[in-house]
Amino acid sequence: MEIIKTRLSGLLVINPKVYEDPRGYFFESYRLDLLEKEGLTGTFVQDNESLSQKGVLRGLHFQKPPFAQGKLVRVVKGSVQDVAVDIRNGSPTYGQWISEVISEKNKTMMWIPQGFAHGFLTLEDNTIFQYKCTNYYNKASEGSIRWNDPELKIKWEMEWPLLSEKDQQAPLFKDFKGDFKF
Repeated sequence: MEIIKTRLSGLLVINPKVYEDPRGYFFESYRLDLLEKEGLTGTFVQDNESLSQKGVLRGLHFQKPPFAQGKLVRVVKGSVQDVAVDIRNGSPTYGQWISEVISEKNKTMMWIPQGFAHGFLTLEDNTIFQYKCTNYYNKASEGSIRWNDPELKIKWEMEWPLLSEKDQQAPLFKDFKGDFKF
């Protein structure tokens, strides 16, 4: 397993070692001892999965403390542009983002710690996205930031994605007041 530290402290890109032969493939999608060495903390308590058609954008979402979540994300089928934005007060990279294409082909995963807003854009029909969470979902603690916020300037792979009503009405980053500490 290759674990790559990004320029955003705590955010990791994970490339598993994939063993392929004529029968198919095998890889470790989670290995606590290696991830702990790189700062992954917390116990996973909930797994989520979504199915989306090409052009669906989900995010930028987060859970407010005390229900904040770390997420280990991966694509089972299809591909996504995965984006994480640093929303930790006092962070030297506050408001900066990372974008990574993760897919069933490259098997790349991302560890998104607490204090990051997260979203993804599906690049293929019938994309299945999975994530392990370090805390339970709590509706009253959900938050979001507008996907196309002019201050963040995220370079999405698509200009006009399909959005939920909630994501269409998400607040701007300048109006975000978070309780996440660096």
